[in-house]
Amino acid sequence: MKIVTYPDPILRQKAEPIKEVNDEVRKLIDDMAEVMYQDDGVGLASPQIGVSKRIIVLDAGEGFSAMINPEIIELSKEEESMEEGCLSLPDIRLQVKRPTKIVIRGLNEKGEPVEFEKDGLMARVYQHETDHLNGILIIDHASTVQRQLLRSKIKNLEKAFST
Repeated sequence: MKIVTYPDPILRQKAEPIKEVNDEVRKLIDDMAEVMYQDDGVGLASPQIGVSKRIIVLDAGEGFSAMINPEIIELSKEEESMEEGCLSLPDIRLQVKRPTKIVIRGLNEKGEPVEFEKDGLMARVYQHETDHLNGILIIDHASTVQRQLLRSKIKNLEKAFST
């Protein structure tokens, strides 16, 4: 498996929910973890490896974690800007403003319901990866000025994709 890069259409699709957590899903989670670590990422959503399913994996300082059918159910009013990158948008980094705390729920690898509050970097990574499941990329959070500055990098990605 390898990282799917922009402008692959799968990155713009809303991923399908997982109906049953089984060995196939757990194998996909293992494969996703391998790709994430191999590419030095802190998170990965399954559309980034060409699979339109609602699964995310992450390891941003609290150890490895996977969530199936994640849903952010609460966002803090307090926001913070921080530089983000994305494995599907190589060489693009930009400031993204996001809520500093979230409450997220979904299923763990055993298919059990989980719900927890995250803040700081963990909240940011969960939001970033959940965005992927909804077809949203960091460039969609860019200001007009940021988009102008990124225009040539985005065109280069589009050119590489079409060849």
